[in-house]
Amino acid sequence: MSAFLRPVFGAAARPAVRSFSSTSARGVARVQIIGNLADTPEVRATSTGREMIKYAVASNSGPRSDRVTSWFNITSFVEGKARDFLLTLPKGTTVFLEGDMSLRNWTDEEGRNRQAVNILQRNIEVLRRPYTGPRETSETEAEAEAEAQEQQ
Repeated sequence: MSAFLRPVFGAAARPAVRSFSSTSARGVARVQIIGNLADTPEVRATSTGREMIKYAVASNSGPRSDRVTSWFNITSFVEGKARDFLLTLPKGTTVFLEGDMSLRNWTDEEGRNRQAVNILQRNIEVLRRPYTGPRETSETEAEAEAEAQEQQ
C-alpha cells in the first residue's frame, strides 16, 4: 500500500487553511458562459461618476424541442480599447464570457424577498458575429475605389 493511501491514525486535525490564496474568503463564484448578446452594450454611470458597461447575455440549453433560455445581466468596468471594442459588438454576437458571480438579496416595496445574480465581467472573447448582409459602400468609398481602378 502506498504511503499516500495509507490511513493516518492519531494525526491531529488541522484547521482548514486557504494556503492557495492570501485574500479572505468571499461569497463569489467564477462563472463561464457561452451565449448571445441580447442587445448592444450601453454605458451607464455609477453613483460615484465612474462609467460602467451593462449588457445581457442569453444562453440556451436543452434539445431544440424543449429549449430553455437563461438570461444573465453583466457589468463591465473595462477601459480604453477594450471598452471601445465591447461597445461595438452588435446584438446577436456569440461570446465566451468569464466573470465573478455574486448573489444579492433584497426586499421589494411589497415586502417580498427577492434575489438577483450579478456577474462582473473579467474576460470576454467573441466566438461569432452575426451576419449583417453584404457591406454597403458609401459614395466617398465608391469614388476612391473608382479612382484607384482608373490609375491602374
